[in-house]
Order: sequence, then structure tokens, then C-alpha cells
Amino acid sequence: MIELSIDAGVWTATIKRPDKANSLTSVMLHDLAGIAERAALEGARALVITGVGRVFSAGADLEEAHAGLATSPVWERLSGAIAALPCMTIAALNGTVAGGAMGMALACDLRIAVAGARVFYPVMRLGFLPQPSDVPRLVRLVGPARASMILMAGAKIDAAEAQAWGLIDRVVAAEGLLEVARGLAADSVAARADHAAAIKRMVWG
Repeated sequence: MIELSIDAGVWTATIKRPDKANSLTSVMLHDLAGIAERAALEGARALVITGVGRVFSAGADLEEAHAGLATSPVWERLSGAIAALPCMTIAALNGTVAGGAMGMALACDLRIAVAGARVFYPVMRLGFLPQPSDVPRLVRLVGPARASMILMAGAKIDAAEAQAWGLIDRVVAAEGLLEVARGLAADSVAARADHAAAIKRMVWG
């Protein structure tokens, strides 16, 4: 349910479970983490993560969440592998991103979204803690008060407000989502790999 395509150094991982709002099973999470880890080993020049349908991902599959997936270390493995990549990483949000799926979006260098997308992370209501690395990444992007709005108040933020907060970097038309993502990665892909990696280290530390 994760499809990988590789074109001229750009790796595109697509979540394909639209009948279940692209909710993530353990197998899917391990597949995504494996893709990010392979991208590092095989010299990918950019990684784009997207989905099909109206939802990017609703987070953990509900049945598997109740069986322990909600607190599995695979979430941190995935976000850590994305953050560690020396190339450009882009979350191309084809729709709403919720719950644990926020982690992979937060770990990316850029987040672009369609106008109808919303962002929410209902850990307070569900009784789970967010993944440890998600909180500092969220705070870095939006500040502690707005992070509290999302994590503690359970706010559902639409794409326009998320862009105003700095959580979403660009709102684009659905039919041009992947083209915009590839365009944003173009300079990095065309540069020497070590040059792109050096600039990324300067930005993110």
C-alpha cells in the first residue's frame, strides 16, 4: 500500500489506502521507513511523500492503534530516517494529515498542501503522547503557544491558517501538487549532492 517511484533522482513514496483514509498499518510504516533508509544509502536527490484520495493520512490504523501501534517505535524510526536524509524532503499533502502521520510531515524540509487540507493531532483526546521528536519539530515551526493549540486544545487547522503559522509552506492546486513539489526540489537535485547536503546542514543543524 506504499508505492515508490524513482525519476531522475527524485523518489516519490505514495500512500495508497484511500478506502481507509490512508491510515497506516505497521507494515506500511515499516515500508515507508525502509524507503527513507534506502534513499540515504542509494543517493536519492529528493524524497517526496504524498498520498492518493482526499486524505494524506488519518494516522494509525484504528484496530492496530488499539493493539499497540499508536506507541510503536516505528513512528520515530520513520521520522528519524526522513530527518536524517541529506537531500531535499517534501511532504506533498494531498489532503488532511492527522495523528501520528504528522511526524513524517514535520520531519520533512518543506510541507505543501492542497487548499482543502486540515492539520490536527488529537493526542489529548485519545490519551496518547505525541512521538517525542514531533513536539520539538512542531514548536520550531509554529512556536509553543500554537503547538499547544494543536496538541493540547485539539485544534483542527485549515491549510490557510497552517500556512500563516508557518506549518505549511505553500498551498497549491490539487492537480499541480506533485509538479510543485518537483519544482521546489529542482535546484537541489541539479546541484552536487555534497553541496545540497552542506546547505541542508546549515539550515537544520
